[in-house]
Amino acid sequence: MNTKRWIWAGLAVFVVSQILEYIIHGIFLAGAYQATAALWRSEEEMRSMAWMMWLSGLIFSFLFVYIFAKGYENRDIMEGVRFGVLMGVFFSVLMSLGTYASMPIAGAIAVGWFVWGVVEITLLGILTALIYKPAEAPVAKTAAALEFRFQLI
Repeated sequence: MNTKRWIWAGLAVFVVSQILEYIIHGIFLAGAYQATAALWRSEEEMRSMAWMMWLSGLIFSFLFVYIFAKGYENRDIMEGVRFGVLMGVFFSVLMSLGTYASMPIAGAIAVGWFVWGVVEITLLGILTALIYKPAEAPVAKTAAALEFRFQLI
């Protein structure tokens, strides 16, 4: 595993996921949350616990990239799409169906969590693949340069 790329990808996934979380939950699903306001903590309570959300996002980001790196097959961006879709469905099924089965949330929230969760995590998979992708191997560059030199001779 390339530690430097893991750190950069983990940080990038964290930042992008925080932005996407705000857009998804703070904008797209805000109306659905307001309709079920009695289920959620007050604004003040949520703000005081924001550090927990950031910490969980940070842990998720680095574990997400770690899992990707351990199974990395050097298959370009499609590997990121595949990984993102699989992880998105994996997490979103647990979040949406599990919570819907145990809490009286609206069906629109459960569907929103599932759909937006898959979209978000797929985008994070693509981002991870773009950052974790290794640079062209020096050996390949050297071999190509030697081949070019021999063609000139």
